[in-house]
Amino acid sequence: MSYTYDQQTLLEHYVKKILAAPVYDLAVRTPLQAAPALSEALGNRILLKREDLQPTFSFKIRGAYNKLVQLSEEQKARGVITASAGNHAQGVALAARELGIAATIVMPATTPELKVLGVRSRGAEALLHGESFPFALAHALQLAEQSGRTFVSPFDDPEVIAGQGTVAMEILRQHQGSLDAIFIPVGGGGLIAGIAAYVKYLRPEVRIIGVESEHSACLKAALEADQRVVLPSVGTFADGVAVAQIGAFGFEVCRFCVDEVITVSNDDLCAAIKNIYDDTRSITEPSGALAVAGIKQYVARTGVREQTFVAIDSGANINFDSLRHVAERAAVCSVSA
Repeated sequence: MSYTYDQQTLLEHYVKKILAAPVYDLAVRTPLQAAPALSEALGNRILLKREDLQPTFSFKIRGAYNKLVQLSEEQKARGVITASAGNHAQGVALAARELGIAATIVMPATTPELKVLGVRSRGAEALLHGESFPFALAHALQLAEQSGRTFVSPFDDPEVIAGQGTVAMEILRQHQGSLDAIFIPVGGGGLIAGIAAYVKYLRPEVRIIGVESEHSACLKAALEADQRVVLPSVGTFADGVAVAQIGAFGFEVCRFCVDEVITVSNDDLCAAIKNIYDDTRSITEPSGALAVAGIKQYVARTGVREQTFVAIDSGANINFDSLRHVAERAAVCSVSA
């Protein structure tokens, strides 16, 4: 795979930012864990990048801290505002508390209570507004303009993308052998852009495969149209990726670094949550299980065997009262399969 001069320059730009990102002031280096039962079932080696083990139970702490720590003293004094379905919100709340910055977070009214409590327990103000992320985002941007606070995008910002890209830096250090593909959950595109930029610069032969909920497949739509599009509506079961439009900075990378995008159903996610639980005894939120659901679909479609795949297990912020529905649907899928 060869890139134009401008594309190569863009990748170098992000790699330098990723290598310099001081995320480990708050984030931890998460394990790359084998999934033996899933590997045996699929006939391929499956490794889980356990971002659900971050202090906020999601990879989002990486990008949030990398953005906030680089604000000017004047910006820090004025405070920050953001919009989030919950995981970025908790990352911003924790980062802001550690840096002494006042933070207001606008969250959709449908946000799981666990995530709202996670924000408030970390000292940030949580405002519930709108039925989904796009409405919360519009309100947060309006408040930022009115208040003079710095808006911290959950995904559409180079510093946020660079922070998320540290996941890729860890993966390539933790697994230096054969690696065929990395499967990455996609919401607004910050995580996949950061990972893709780093991996394609250093290991261009590794396939980058995005996985979206079929109810919020904004990257797939953008790649097919060759431009960013706004989805008319988004589903909220996988609330962590319920985004109507891929970010501009992320799409700039994804349009030439992402090899494929897979979409999965809510039932696929419920089954994947069970797969992850069976191998790790951990409970993943629906958006966190996207990558595993994508691997299962990819293997079923292509019939590949004896390959090595990494799945980003991106978060564990699921309401306890949602587990019954997940278990019921996973059981149905198991029977029908």
